[in-house]
Amino acid sequence: MTASGGADRAAVHRTGSRRWLIAAAALLIAAVVIVLVARLIRATPAGTAFVAAYPGAAPLPPGAPVGFPAWLAWQHGLNALFLLFTVRSGWRLHRAQRPTVFWTRRNDGRIRTRNPPVRIAIELWSHYVGDTLWAVNGVVFVVLLLITGQWMRIVPTDWAIVPAAASAALQYASLDWPTTDGWIDYNGLQALSYFAVVFVAGPVAVLTGLRLAPGFAARLRFLDRVLPLAVTKRIHWWTMLFLVAFTAVHVFLVLATGAVRNLDHLYALRDDTSWAGAAVFAASLVVMAAAVLVLRPPLVRRVAARTGTVLQRPPRRPR
Repeated sequence: MTASGGADRAAVHRTGSRRWLIAAAALLIAAVVIVLVARLIRATPAGTAFVAAYPGAAPLPPGAPVGFPAWLAWQHGLNALFLLFTVRSGWRLHRAQRPTVFWTRRNDGRIRTRNPPVRIAIELWSHYVGDTLWAVNGVVFVVLLLITGQWMRIVPTDWAIVPAAASAALQYASLDWPTTDGWIDYNGLQALSYFAVVFVAGPVAVLTGLRLAPGFAARLRFLDRVLPLAVTKRIHWWTMLFLVAFTAVHVFLVLATGAVRNLDHLYALRDDTSWAGAAVFAASLVVMAAAVLVLRPPLVRRVAARTGTVLQRPPRRPR
């Protein structure tokens, strides 16, 4: 590497660091302003009356289930694990330089196609494996939601959810949390958020991912005028950022609004304040951390080699 190349990389690193610092400072200022404005609104007679009229609970249809079944806990845990690897591999793919390791599906056995398999970077293979597991788990989750009636907790069925969500947002912003009981019902903002994640963001992520897949992109060229690949890529990227932001806020609020009881609900399937849910949650974090440590690039390549041909091309030497 030349001296000028090293200086250029250092300059890019400093520019990126400054941008992150500026973004963090802007977010902090915006958060402070939002809290102050929300508190001012709640201090007014109109704000007080609005929160009293709409405490925040989402309206539920008759027969809505109470509590959480065991399958929901398992699906929730698997979703977190698969989403972790989908986002991790997607971020690596986004930041990757010129790929040097490639995977090609073997066109034999049970899966045979007329056209030759497409060669893809090993990072893309890893991303699609994680994405496929996440998508399949999501389909199973939605099917179980529909056949068990659990959909009634997150699918809006009454326009009263709009003021309920607005009231919940105002309470969150003022740092005076809504007091709804998650074992029985969610507040309006929670219900709309979960609906958006399950029925909007999830399908958008999967469909845009398929649109960008090398094998599908060539066969879907007729969509270029309506949905160009560049636009699809931006939608896919911003959908990922939305899912990451939702997950971060979701975990923060679970821990900040009564961590022990909230964790008991979904991790121990009980409505009390035991530490069973917290223990299961901690164990799940250990499993996820262990999986991240184990699934290093060498192991990923060995696994990929069992499903196709892995070839490594030496990187270009700097001039």
